[in-house]
Amino acid sequence: MEPGFGLLGAWNQADAVGRTVAILLLLMSVATWAVIIIKSVSLLRYKRMVKPSKDFWHSVDLATGINTLGNQPDNPFLLLTLEGRDAVNHHRNTQAHLHDSLDISDWVTRNLRYAIDSFTARLQSGLSILATVGSIAPFVGLFGTVWGIIHALLAIGASGQATMDTVAGPIGEALVMTAAGLAVAIPAVIGYNALVRGNKSLLLQVNGFAHDLHAYYVTGARVAHGNEAAKVLPLKKG
Repeated sequence: MEPGFGLLGAWNQADAVGRTVAILLLLMSVATWAVIIIKSVSLLRYKRMVKPSKDFWHSVDLATGINTLGNQPDNPFLLLTLEGRDAVNHHRNTQAHLHDSLDISDWVTRNLRYAIDSFTARLQSGLSILATVGSIAPFVGLFGTVWGIIHALLAIGASGQATMDTVAGPIGEALVMTAAGLAVAIPAVIGYNALVRGNKSLLLQVNGFAHDLHAYYVTGARVAHGNEAAKVLPLKKG
């Protein structure tokens, strides 16, 4: 292989600007894969919590249902259950003017919505990195290519030789930057879309659970879904 081709040849022939672009693309790639791996593991862990949230409604009372959800501090279903319970207790026990402005339904709704919004923000954290990398990485690589071609043409002009041997190496070095930019951007875009789709699926489950919780805390019974009511044991408040 000629020294002017390949990643090592591109690095050796690049000037300070070209190497800076290469390092920037490398950092973007590392950040992209770090976010994809961390968020994917986190999403899979959250999705394993969906099954206990369904078993929750088959518990004989609220305390047993809470134990069914587990004790992970970041379990969204557990957090919603505890938030709703605390909201009901606060509404019943407070002596302030809360009752004059909000009934128990509005108060529970507000607290559950706050918990869902907090979880959503935590779930979506880091996705902006993937969106940014997917948007700018091709242009960073294109900039590296343009700069590399300018650098190559200046070097060729200074040498006074324009043969295929003298042109192929520098131009090949410049085109590597475009390929590198695409190699960084494509996983970022795919990872972003996959994580957004997975987050939407999980949030659908969380919102459905919150809806049932709201009905339970306000009316004492869960909203029936199809033929599900016959299988659900009545939860006792506690």
